[in-house]
Amino acid sequence: MRRALALARRGRTSPNPMVGAVVVKDDQIVGEGYHRRAGEAHAEIVALASAGESARGATLYVTLEPCCHFGRTPPCTKAIIAAGVASVVAAMVDPNPSVRGLGLAELEAAGIKTAVGLLGDRARKLNEAYIKFVTTRLPFVTLKLAMTLDGKIATRTGDSKWVSCEDSRRAVHRLRERSDAVLVGIGTVLADDPELTARIGKRVIYPIRVIADGRARTPVRAKVLAGPAGRTIVAVTTGAPAERLRKLEHAGARILFIDEDAGQVSLPALLRSLGEMEITTVLIEGGGGIAASALAAGVVDKVMVFVAPKIVGGESARTLVEGPGVEAMADALRLENMSVRKVGCDLLIEAYPCSQG
Repeated sequence: MRRALALARRGRTSPNPMVGAVVVKDDQIVGEGYHRRAGEAHAEIVALASAGESARGATLYVTLEPCCHFGRTPPCTKAIIAAGVASVVAAMVDPNPSVRGLGLAELEAAGIKTAVGLLGDRARKLNEAYIKFVTTRLPFVTLKLAMTLDGKIATRTGDSKWVSCEDSRRAVHRLRERSDAVLVGIGTVLADDPELTARIGKRVIYPIRVIADGRARTPVRAKVLAGPAGRTIVAVTTGAPAERLRKLEHAGARILFIDEDAGQVSLPALLRSLGEMEITTVLIEGGGGIAASALAAGVVDKVMVFVAPKIVGGESARTLVEGPGVEAMADALRLENMSVRKVGCDLLIEAYPCSQG
């Protein structure tokens, strides 16, 4: 199962789950595979094809319950039964309402022994975005932040290049590459003019770039508008001037009208719209303003903070999360399931907002 999980991580499968599969016979791996992209063969099909006739009487280890319905591809359960597999071990039940135990039940009815739960925690972590999307139709939102040891994201003059080290910046590019969309506020676009691309080696990858810009203030020459047409969404409210909207569309932007919240784009409404586009993962970047808005709106599923071993100081230097803040320490947002690892000379802290209630 560890091998299956490692294979699954290679896939770029949104809005489908990442799945890996390994066929074992007489204590030997005789076939393996993973789901590469949505619309392509599922992991089980690839692994069975790799195993060939050796699949008969073998055990199939798979990171997610095999599907039993027609989606972009035919059901995997039929292929598993036809291959003569003797037993199937799944790391977790598929939370998709179209499956959710039905795949395992179909295999059992065909005389195939099944088991579920092996390394289930790792499998759920691997597909945390898919689990949220398939059960709520909302994207999984990661808030990425970078700060100095004293909590600053820029100096008192606004200089922010660079807070984190080169290794951390490379890690952020990998995060963008694995995200369906990158979301920033208009303040970041005006202050930093970012491209928001993912540069992996010599490749430049364009995730969908989303700007929360209620009044359509994005400059038509902004770097974030460069690249393939339609890959940048400017989310505006009905108060945005029509002339600015026309210019942005002419520059290649896609305009998305979103409900207003206190004069700004409503982040919950924006995420609902992105979910309707089958965008399953959103990476929020930017400054303390968008971070405060996202946390206050309760839309953040995971927080990733790169902490650099630097001290900037200065009362007027910008901090990680701005906005009005809470009045009492008892009201502070609490995080759980925290992990810490070193990235270059920085520390990366990952944690999840505590479940409410």
